[in-house]
Amino acid sequence: MVFAMQGLSCLHENSSTTALSHFAVLNTLQHNCGMQCRPAMDAYRRQLLYRHAQSISGCARRKRVVQALDKLQCTRHTRTLCHAQAIAAEPTVTGQPQQEATPIPGSKQSLAQSSAYPFEQLEAKWQSYWCKHKTFKTPGIQELDKTKPKFYALDMFPYPSGSGLHVGHPEGYTATDIMARYKRMTGHNVLHPMGWDAFGLPAETYAIQTGTHPADTTSKNIDRFRQQLQALGFSYDWDRELATTDPDFYKWTQWIFIQLFNKGLAYQAEVPVNWCPALGTVLANEEIIDGKSERGDHPVERMPMKQWMLRITKYADRLLEDLDEVDWSDSIKDMQRNWIGRSQGAQVSFRIQAGEGATVASDAELEVYTTRPDTLFGVTYMVVAPEHPLLAQITTPGQQAEVDAYVQKAGGMSDLERTELQKSKTGIFTGSYALNPVNQEAVPVWVADYVLGSYGSGAIMAVPAHDSRDYEFAQEFGLPVRQVVQSLSPDQDLPYTGEGVAMNSCSESGEIHLDGLPQQEAQQQMLAWLQQTGRGRQQVNYKLRDWLFARQRYWGEPFPIIFPEDSQEAKAVQEDELPLTLPSTQDFKPSGRPESPLAKITDWVQTTDPATGGPARRETCTMPQWAGSCWYYLRFIDPSNSQRMLDAEAEKYWMPVDLYVGGAEHAVLHLLYARFWHKVLYDLGMVSHKEPFQRLVSQGMILGELEYVVMPQPDGSYSQDGQGQGTPVRLDPAEVERKGDRLVWSKHPEVQITAQKHKMSKSRGNVVNPDDVVYRYGADSLRLYEMFLGPLQDTKVWSTNNIEGVHRFLARVYRLITEQPVTDSAPSQPQLRLLHATIKKVTEETSSMRFNTGIAAMMEFVNGAYKWEQRPRQALEQFVLLLAPYAPHLAEEMWQVLGHDRTLAYEPWPEHDEVLLVEDTVQLPIQVQSLSA
Repeated sequence: MVFAMQGLSCLHENSSTTALSHFAVLNTLQHNCGMQCRPAMDAYRRQLLYRHAQSISGCARRKRVVQALDKLQCTRHTRTLCHAQAIAAEPTVTGQPQQEATPIPGSKQSLAQSSAYPFEQLEAKWQSYWCKHKTFKTPGIQELDKTKPKFYALDMFPYPSGSGLHVGHPEGYTATDIMARYKRMTGHNVLHPMGWDAFGLPAETYAIQTGTHPADTTSKNIDRFRQQLQALGFSYDWDRELATTDPDFYKWTQWIFIQLFNKGLAYQAEVPVNWCPALGTVLANEEIIDGKSERGDHPVERMPMKQWMLRITKYADRLLEDLDEVDWSDSIKDMQRNWIGRSQGAQVSFRIQAGEGATVASDAELEVYTTRPDTLFGVTYMVVAPEHPLLAQITTPGQQAEVDAYVQKAGGMSDLERTELQKSKTGIFTGSYALNPVNQEAVPVWVADYVLGSYGSGAIMAVPAHDSRDYEFAQEFGLPVRQVVQSLSPDQDLPYTGEGVAMNSCSESGEIHLDGLPQQEAQQQMLAWLQQTGRGRQQVNYKLRDWLFARQRYWGEPFPIIFPEDSQEAKAVQEDELPLTLPSTQDFKPSGRPESPLAKITDWVQTTDPATGGPARRETCTMPQWAGSCWYYLRFIDPSNSQRMLDAEAEKYWMPVDLYVGGAEHAVLHLLYARFWHKVLYDLGMVSHKEPFQRLVSQGMILGELEYVVMPQPDGSYSQDGQGQGTPVRLDPAEVERKGDRLVWSKHPEVQITAQKHKMSKSRGNVVNPDDVVYRYGADSLRLYEMFLGPLQDTKVWSTNNIEGVHRFLARVYRLITEQPVTDSAPSQPQLRLLHATIKKVTEETSSMRFNTGIAAMMEFVNGAYKWEQRPRQALEQFVLLLAPYAPHLAEEMWQVLGHDRTLAYEPWPEHDEVLLVEDTVQLPIQVQSLSA
């Protein structure tokens, strides 16, 4: 380590010969540390090569160094800079004027590295130390001191994309890392792992385009992500690292599927898929834009295909009830409740009155589900989905052509597109009618795409006076609107969807009389009449549908399922045959039929039924990307167990996850699917708790830098009030001035500027690479800035300029401890009071994950400490321990400077003394009223 640090120090002396002589030392150090240290050692090499590239002359020699940097997968800013310098070294052609070089994004001109304190050396030093000593390794369950409390901190593991991290990713990772480091110091056993949700569509798409095997792409991307995460100093136990693409991992994913299959929770059903004839493949929903393929803009059709389904609906009530047992935000719980969508209503039968020429049976009925049986008198038409099984029979010959054309068009749309609220309502009259059971009125039956065949019965009764979608449809096609609920307040427009009393709801026979009844009472009376007459029944429905659990892809977990020859009956493979691995192939292209590319690999598809010895064929679909993420948190507990999914004792100790942090975009599907699998495993006795994640925190999004725009006018001028209908014109921030409470254009002060904020995206060019931030300011500055932006759950706006503030704070901490001698004298009472007030505040804010205010308290301490004439070691040591979870590299270095020879990772967390917070004297202003004669 000493030699490595000497090598780094020589970089700042620009001694390339000395720097290069340290490569052998680095190789030896990596050998001693093991492969886990490779990213840290590569970081050393990149810096050595980078400095060497600056010092040497000659284009060819410099280009060779650049190639070496490329092999080390150096960051974009380093590689771009060296390329730029190599180009600059090339001789100019005689007679050609030399032009002034334009700064290249990521070059030295735009990425000046701060020299406020030597973060580059000390961060590399401590990352290497942690790696070599496995500082954050969690012992196995047998070696663990189980008398200590536990803390399982988990990030939603990332998909390793080719683009690497952007600055939004580390926000949640930093939060869990602060908590993990804090809990270690408060005496907890901490489990803080990281892995990779590595199966995914992008790698397969890239394979189709380039011929590169998805496994190779995924492995390269994982290495890149790991390098970036280690460069940020996260205290993961890298010995527990896993990827869902590892056969040793997906062996147990397949094992869980077999348990689902054996319990009757996995079954096959005909389900519509997105089929693109031009591309010859089934597309995922995210590959379709406006009914056409994202790649090639080809038409997409909806066609039925036998698919694997998971019976998640069987667990719907338990998924709802157990939400009360977890510490999640109300908004996330509500999202899950709404997605499950439990409702209580009535199933009602409408007898069909066939139109002329319709082939439907005389006793046929349309079944509909409604949560508002009290509004049956308001039904003025009915709607069936384009895929309804009775549609062909109720359509009359005169309407056949229009209905067929409509059904075909609807077949090219996704469910999301069909149910979009803002979409114009479309539909076709079938030619037949249905008889309303409460008054025998014949109402027309239409087909419309806003009704889905997969939800409920695939048919609805339309009450346009009291439903927004029905009202829009009725207005579009001139259908009657009949009000049957009177608002409790006057002058309410239709459609009225609130509480009220029944009106226009009496049958001529007098059997039903609801007028004047409150809504709940009217519903109960109508439901009783329906059940008494056999025309309906009470029913509980769910929006939640069974989970479509198959993809027509190569890059996914193979199903452990075979089909004996000449049979459609699925059979699970023997458990001792697991893992069933993906076959090796270089042909990832679709076959041109609605099937997986695996179907083309006949020597893999054709197999033997072990029960009979007869021929059989394998299932060629693969599991969706959700599969591995449904249970990965369990495998982290016991990642090397080859005999069981996990050890029972380890599971009982570590579960449930104490803190789970991830984006709110996963609030429904991932969390719902993982909870479902966990409950199945609970029923199997594999886990001891009903819920997997005790506390859930969703970090807010970090938006790109503010964009300043002016609005053009038709005459070529720019709007003076910031309003306009043209395309906004972006300005350089240097052109923006503040004038009172307005932003104006410096060139044209009369023109008002609008500040806009957007999500980071490549298309907008506002993605911030964390590598660049780490290069300029260090990992501790990035960590601290992202936590200081605001409350963790809030949406924040990134500002590269503002990061300099927290960077200056860290530099002040460095100077506070290093610029003058530290004394061993006892702290004074004022010093102790400031220290213990800081301990109390930082402890409260850290434990409650209010990191921004915890950082503010530490800044106040540093401001106060700079006023001390003497700087007591005892006080500074306690402060460094408070800083350690937030800025671990600097804290470790300062701990060593203060005289300690081992890591502070497991040092006891400081405790405040309330007695020391009491002020000795208090100054109170008083006013003495003078007496006048």
